[in-house]
Amino acid sequence: MTETTTEEDTMADDVGARLRALRNLRNISQRELAKRCGVTHSSLSLIEQGKVSPSVSSLKKILDAIPMSVGDFFTMNLESRDQVFYSAEELADVGSGDVIYKLVGANRTNRALGFMVETYPPGADTGREMIAHQGEEAGIVLEGEIEITIGGSTRVLGTGEAYYFNTNVPHRFRNIGEVACRLVSCATPARSF
Repeated sequence: MTETTTEEDTMADDVGARLRALRNLRNISQRELAKRCGVTHSSLSLIEQGKVSPSVSSLKKILDAIPMSVGDFFTMNLESRDQVFYSAEELADVGSGDVIYKLVGANRTNRALGFMVETYPPGADTGREMIAHQGEEAGIVLEGEIEITIGGSTRVLGTGEAYYFNTNVPHRFRNIGEVACRLVSCATPARSF
C-alpha cells in the first residue's frame, strides 16, 4: 500500500512548520502559546506536527496571541538564504601585505558592516599613510598589543582593551610589540575588499 500526499497534507505540514519556527523565533513555549490563545496544548502540538490543519479562524486566534496577522504569517521569510554560521576555515582572508584580515560573511552580498578578526605580526601595520573613509569602527584586542593613531592621538592597547571612532578621522594601526596582535573589529559601512 502506498501513501499519497495531498495538497491539504502539504498545507498542514507548512502551517505547522511555520508556526513552530515562528513560535521558536519569538521564544514562546508551546504550552505558553496554547494558554495565551485558548487552544489546548495537545491541539497546538498536533498542528505543529502537521497532523491537523487548523481552520482559518483557529489559526487567526493562535496568531493573535503572538501577535501576527495571517497575511504576515504566510509571507514572512522564516528561513535565511544567506549563510549564518562560519567555521574558521570559511573566513575569507581579505588582507594584503603582512596583516591578515579574516572577514566574517564575505559571501553575503548585502552586508551592512565589516566584521573581522585581524592579526598583526610584529612590525606589521596598515601602511605608512594614515587612512580615512566614511563610517565607524570599533574593536577589542584579544592578544598582544596594537598602537593605534587616530587623528593626533596615539595609544597602545593591550589584551581586553577596546576602541571606537569615526573612520573619517585619519587613522593607522601598528604592532610595535614582539608578539603577534589579534583583535576583533567591526566597521560600517561594509567595504568591498
